[in-house]
Amino acid sequence: MLRLLIAVDGSEHSRNAIDAAARLGREGEVEALFVHVREGPTYHGDLTPREYERIGEQSRLHQTQVLDGALAHARQVGLVRVEALAEEGTPDVDIPRVATQRSADMIVMGTRGLGAVGALLLGSTAQRVVHNASVPVLLVK
Repeated sequence: MLRLLIAVDGSEHSRNAIDAAARLGREGEVEALFVHVREGPTYHGDLTPREYERIGEQSRLHQTQVLDGALAHARQVGLVRVEALAEEGTPDVDIPRVATQRSADMIVMGTRGLGAVGALLLGSTAQRVVHNASVPVLLVK
């Protein structure tokens, strides 16, 4: 059984990652754990505590919607053994951490396709995940 940790963010690129994971094995041979890491809201001094909490609530709702969408798409493309995990933290640190904790064989994630110049200037979550991961990482465009 191939255990895949699939990082999702609701984008077309993460749907492509789900599609690629489904192609890696016949039905029942792939176990998929979907993870969405939401970064906590940045504190702004001019926000009231209630506004700050509202931002957090909206972020958690978005995270639930992303994971529900990933699970639905996974089932459509033939992934049967699926699970979702909501995390809060930093994606480039927490995706590899979860992969290690959950004994994933591989991380699968989409890339935004910034290109060499964009990645050089802005950095890339995918590049940082590759650097931090102790398991192979499949990047899907």
